[in-house]
Amino acid sequence: MIAHLNGRLVEKNPTNVIIECGGVGYYVKISLNTFSALGSDEQLKLFTQQIIREDAHLLFGFATLEERELFNLLLSVSGIGPNTAILMLSSLQPSEIAQAIQTDDVRTIQSIKGIGAKTAQRVIIDLKDKMVKVEWGAGTNIFVGHNTNRFDALTALISLGFDKKAAEKAIEKIATGAESVEELIKGALKIL
Repeated sequence: MIAHLNGRLVEKNPTNVIIECGGVGYYVKISLNTFSALGSDEQLKLFTQQIIREDAHLLFGFATLEERELFNLLLSVSGIGPNTAILMLSSLQPSEIAQAIQTDDVRTIQSIKGIGAKTAQRVIIDLKDKMVKVEWGAGTNIFVGHNTNRFDALTALISLGFDKKAAEKAIEKIATGAESVEELIKGALKIL
């Protein structure tokens, strides 16, 4: 299993890169999120997931561990293959997919090309409990399982029409961990 590649960027395209490591060029499929995160550095490190099938050995690369973890979670859903998972990660940020799953937002997941209503519902049903176990980057600590009050408050503020990032910042400013959902919402409304 190839867990990561650390080498020289030889070629960069929106759907793939070629990385030279020890004289060997690895063809790695990537998402648009990873493409954007790579920048123009010649030396880079990609976290990878190797998929071995009868007819192919595929290598998928990710800029962050969180994106690779979400890729593997998506693969665990019946009907989602590696190409569909990469398409999902190209269409939405990992944190947006995590939020959509945790809030039962079928419409957001269904907005991804090639994902129908039944597949979107299956993704939510299969992954909702698993999403609580993973922290989705520094900017999404609201979605960690032990912060359900923060998550509920954020969901309420978004449904009231407030910007997600502004609402997250407001909740983070007032949250100490002991507030109820109502207290978080009231405190955030004073800031917003």
